[in-house]
Amino acid sequence: MRLIHNMTTIAEYAAPESSVPNRVIKIAVIGGGGVGKTALVVRFLTRRFIGDYERNVGNLYSREVQVDGEQVTIQVQDTPGVEIADNGISLPDHVSCSIQWADAVVLVYSVTDRRSFDLIDQLHQLVVRTGGANMPPVILLANKADLLHLRRVDSQQGPLLAGTLGCSFYEVSASEDYSQVHGAFQRLCCQLAKQPPPAPNSSHNSASAATEKRRSPLIPRPKSPNMQDLKRRFKQVLSAKVRTVTSV
Repeated sequence: MRLIHNMTTIAEYAAPESSVPNRVIKIAVIGGGGVGKTALVVRFLTRRFIGDYERNVGNLYSREVQVDGEQVTIQVQDTPGVEIADNGISLPDHVSCSIQWADAVVLVYSVTDRRSFDLIDQLHQLVVRTGGANMPPVILLANKADLLHLRRVDSQQGPLLAGTLGCSFYEVSASEDYSQVHGAFQRLCCQLAKQPPPAPNSSHNSASAATEKRRSPLIPRPKSPNMQDLKRRFKQVLSAKVRTVTSV
């Protein structure tokens, strides 16, 4: 369902050779269409700004970095734009799956698009419903802050909404200022890195333990049918040679 664009080649730190896998931090980026979600993700991961993109189909980007001295793998799920329909919001199929998958959610609107701002409250409600008791941390990003002549959302409305929702707020420009974008994502990653990693699946561990019990060293493994067949043929050849020598 997701196409992984592996950007580890431009990582700030090379991954050390170790048998222990890096901790993975998973972030889902959600918002209306055309608000600059992909531009924000690419700007954060590569420092580059690309103005034109093909239609967002929901790509997964990955990069290895260091967060507070710890080598981690950051996976960012870009999602298709959510639109307002007559009967509510038009939600792409895997947005809810992305929320369930993520350790944190970034909600994005454009200061030039009032409808994208009006979507945020409904999207936050979706995160609350989907996350339930394990609701992931959320931050609110207002993008395209450089387009002052096109602004449709007052600069005070974003912080007020974030305060109501109980999340951090950042007004950024993906095109003009890398440090703003990097700072918002970096603070979120630092917050996640301080949390204990998720516990392994207990049912999986129980199944593994049961499998190991069945593999007792006192019980020999069944012999391969192919090997048994080879031994049988070898004995037949030896018997034939013995009969030949005896007849002579």
